[in-house]
Amino acid sequence: MNPTYGKNLNDRAADAVIVLLSVLVFLIIAYPLYFVIIASVSDSTLVSTGQVTLYPKNISFFGYKEIFHDSRIWTGYKNTLIYTLLGTLVNLLFTLPAAYVLSRHEFRARRVIMFLFVVTLFFSGGLIPTYLLMKDLHLTNSMWVFILPFSVNVYNLIIARSFFEHSLPKELYEAASMDGCSHFTFFVKVALPLSKAVVSVIALYYLVAHWNDFFTGLIYIRSNDLQPLQIVLRDILLSNQVFSQGAGAGGAAGGYAQQYADQVKYAVIIVSTLPILIVYPFIQKYFEKGVMIGSVKG
Repeated sequence: MNPTYGKNLNDRAADAVIVLLSVLVFLIIAYPLYFVIIASVSDSTLVSTGQVTLYPKNISFFGYKEIFHDSRIWTGYKNTLIYTLLGTLVNLLFTLPAAYVLSRHEFRARRVIMFLFVVTLFFSGGLIPTYLLMKDLHLTNSMWVFILPFSVNVYNLIIARSFFEHSLPKELYEAASMDGCSHFTFFVKVALPLSKAVVSVIALYYLVAHWNDFFTGLIYIRSNDLQPLQIVLRDILLSNQVFSQGAGAGGAAGGYAQQYADQVKYAVIIVSTLPILIVYPFIQKYFEKGVMIGSVKG
């Protein structure tokens, strides 16, 4: 059946406006991503002068070669994958059980404990006390500093708690408890299977946070063998900028580096974001549903 059948002129005009606005929003979002891709393989001079807009020019993969020829990139990828996967697993192991317990009305201390969690959203010890604490716990210059100190994000805890409290019927637990089901069994066998959407959303939040974690490696890690990908890419980018600016007046070598300096910048963006962009489509179908059903309801 024709979707426009039975619609008057005003309805068709409204549909056309919605379609045009949707296409415009899509272009506004998609074009910067597309531009980064074509700029990463185009001549930096042409990019900086605005001659690269719709397709790449003077294609060269110098930026990617510069990055992947550095052995540190593979060490950074390995470290970041370990920190991201293990860190996300630990986050879920702490956040989901805590959210379930705090959602149970029969748990009398839940309001007090939740208040203490929320306080940490507004107040912190500051950088120096936190560093001294990590040092006293022997977590500095260790992979565990990426995982253990930040096991629970309070914002994600609130989302999960709100879901367990408002989206799982009380009668569901009452029926299970009549069959001798404990809270632990109910959480593992009933609550979690019914919570795939919100778990996927929280896992994605934690995954992206660990993957983009730059500050932790910068402050607490000194060994190059433990640095995450973001720090490695930063070092490569800075060394390329220093070389291009320092040698620019020295001859052909400096000119060559300056010519392809921006390629390295855009290639760094692609290398650092591509894995997350690949993972997102697989859990996108849960994302919108999880955000809505796990939102705080007034």
